[in-house]
Amino acid sequence: MQLFIPTRNKEESAMKGLRAIRVKTVKEGTLIATVDIGLTTNTGYCTTLDGRGTKPFRFDNTKEGFEKFWCMTLANQNRFGCDEVLVGYESTGPYAEPLIHYLRHKQVKIVQVNPMHKKKMKEVNDNSPLKTDDKDPRVIADIIRLGHALTIVVPEGDAAYLRRLNNARERHVGEQTALLNQLQQLVFLIFPEFKTVLKGLKGKTAQYLLKRYTTPEKIGTLSKEVLGEEMRKRSMGKFGIQEAESLIGLARETVGIKEGLGGIFMDIRHILMQLEAEVRFISEIEAEMGATLERIPFSGRLLSIKGLGIVSVAGLIGEVGDFSKFSTQSEIMKLAGLDLYEISSGKRKGQRRISKRGRGLLRKILFYAAIQMIRKNGIMYDYYARLTGRGMERMRALIAVSRKLLRIIHAIVRDNRDYVGEYQTSERRLIKIAA
Repeated sequence: MQLFIPTRNKEESAMKGLRAIRVKTVKEGTLIATVDIGLTTNTGYCTTLDGRGTKPFRFDNTKEGFEKFWCMTLANQNRFGCDEVLVGYESTGPYAEPLIHYLRHKQVKIVQVNPMHKKKMKEVNDNSPLKTDDKDPRVIADIIRLGHALTIVVPEGDAAYLRRLNNARERHVGEQTALLNQLQQLVFLIFPEFKTVLKGLKGKTAQYLLKRYTTPEKIGTLSKEVLGEEMRKRSMGKFGIQEAESLIGLARETVGIKEGLGGIFMDIRHILMQLEAEVRFISEIEAEMGATLERIPFSGRLLSIKGLGIVSVAGLIGEVGDFSKFSTQSEIMKLAGLDLYEISSGKRKGQRRISKRGRGLLRKILFYAAIQMIRKNGIMYDYYARLTGRGMERMRALIAVSRKLLRIIHAIVRDNRDYVGEYQTSERRLIKIAA
């Protein structure tokens, strides 16, 4: 049971303590203070191992509210004669972080419980599916008593910075995708034939034409030589006069709508400006990721693996922290939710699946990295081919590649070794001792 507290020295704290440890038992003489976290108001509850407890109480997400919670906790510690305090909460969303940062300077141990455990324990508590703010902190306390809590992982230094950068990038990539979907709908209304020539609206050529001309009427008035030259420059030779001629012909005969076009044109121009801003900001984030990775010693070893780029490595370190903190590969598999399970009974043997009870973003990063590595001449191409050749489904084979990749990364960092691309016949020879 330990709260990992950042130090003032950024270099010393950069990779420190990024691993949650299960709390198997709670010592006698411990006050269990639990919190049901809310956006504006939280519900607190104090109890002991032998069942003595208080009524649930409310406190706000303000300095005064946090001080009220701490005063109530100390008062109940004195009331029940407890030697130490353990604070527990359900690990959902970011709303608990301000409280954690407030408590990290107190003499307290902080733990979290899995939301799935709370959901299952809720009905056991009083044989009812009832959910209230007063009941939830009591359920959290019961889970802690049973020893199903984890210590808090507080990312520090560069690892914390990379996690925030990665979360920001994920959010803005999602917003970029949403904007592209909106743009596609609007372009379809006025010029549904546009995508027969330019397949995707994410490309620079498509966005340039929509920004410069917008309407099919303007495109239809151009000569194929003029439009072809513009398309050739923007696409670096991918498109030319032939595509320009096709686009002009389609623009003149378009079946797009003719009413209310002014509002659609304004919307398209605004979306294009937003897309440009998103692209610039995502580029800034990725540049900052690269600069941060230069301060992390083992990042160069991960970047040496063909198929892992700056974004992937930054995401991995942001989600995991220091891989060497995990003594076994099964621990890091569980963190990623890539640990295997099956449901078998009697003569029926269930199919093995991944638990998906770890960090979802970490699984996503590994999955997309696996896709890059199974391409022709990729480092996992032969392994993937062997799996699919034995009849394994492609999706399952990709998951197997993700698991193998995570094992290799863990071994490289743990043993301070370099990746060697030419040794692909044996997993044990994929790494060598660093010079």
